[in-house]
Amino acid sequence: MKHPLPHPDRVDCWVFDLDNTLYSPSECDIPDQMEAAISAFIQRHLGVSADEADRLRSVWHGRYGMTLGGLIAECRADPHDYLEETHRLDLSSLRPSPRLQRLIAGLPGRRLIHTNATTAHAERVLDRLGLSAYFEAVFDVEAAGLLPKPDPEGYRRLLARHAVDPRRAVMVEDMARNLVPAAASGMTTVWLRTERPQGARGLDPAAVHHVADRLEDWLAAVTG
Repeated sequence: MKHPLPHPDRVDCWVFDLDNTLYSPSECDIPDQMEAAISAFIQRHLGVSADEADRLRSVWHGRYGMTLGGLIAECRADPHDYLEETHRLDLSSLRPSPRLQRLIAGLPGRRLIHTNATTAHAERVLDRLGLSAYFEAVFDVEAAGLLPKPDPEGYRRLLARHAVDPRRAVMVEDMARNLVPAAASGMTTVWLRTERPQGARGLDPAAVHHVADRLEDWLAAVTG
C-alpha cells in the first residue's frame, strides 16, 4: 500500500463508488435504512422471520457482493422488484459538503460512478450532495448485467462502455474487496476506510494502493 500519490495530470478518469464513499456512513442514516429495506424485502418474498432475513442478508452480501446476488442465485427473485423496493430511501440525512464539491470539480479528466445500486438512486444521491454536475455518467448494477462488484465482468463492462484506459484511471471505494478486480485491471486504487467492519472484508493489501480515512483529505493531498 506504499505507492506515491497519483499525479492528477496522469489520470484521465476518476471512478468513484457511491454509497458510503461520497458520504460518510457515520454521518447519516442511509446504511441503516438500506439494511432495513433489504431485510424487509427478504421477509416479504421468502416468508421468513426478521432474524432469518437479517442473517440471509449478511450471508449473501458476503458471498455474492450484494444481497441481490443471493436472491437471484438461490431464490430466483425478480432483481428489478428488489432494486425498486430497496432503494426507496429518505435522503434527508445527507448533507452536502462544499469542500468535497470543490475538490471533485477540480479533478482533471473524466469522473464516473460505479455502483451496485441503481442509476435512479445514484442520481438522487448526487443531486442531494450537490455533485451531479461533476460526473459524466453512472455505471450501475444493471449496466453490469446484474453482476455486482466485485465480479470482474462488471469492471470489464465499465471499462469497455466508457472507453477507460485502466492504466490512467483511479478507483475510490469503501469496500476493500471491490478493489481487487480494479487493481488487476491496472487501475490505481484507493480504499476509503469507514467505521463499518464489512468494509475490510476480503482485504488484499496488494490490491490497495492508497488508504484514506476521509475522502476530502485524500483528494486535497492529491490535488495539492
